[in-house]
Amino acid sequence: MKALWALMVVLILLLQVRLWVGEGSFAQVWSLKQSIAEQRAENAKLAARNGSLYAEVRNLRNEQGAVEERARMNLGLIRDGETFFLVVDN
Repeated sequence: MKALWALMVVLILLLQVRLWVGEGSFAQVWSLKQSIAEQRAENAKLAARNGSLYAEVRNLRNEQGAVEERARMNLGLIRDGETFFLVVDN
């Protein structure tokens, strides 16, 4: 009878080890949930960035003034007859 109890205790301990350590354990599930949460946060941030870029592209397609503004700000372009002044802070 004692051998049967000892065998059952060993089996229960083996099942507990698999529950706490190894594939499908509590630690792995917790780690995966944390990774999923981090990935969702990053996806939300990237979705917001994509929305902003989409709005900018839509604005550039629809309005000629937006293209001219970007050319002036980023490329330093000026129109014919305009004078360019560069102000330098010391």
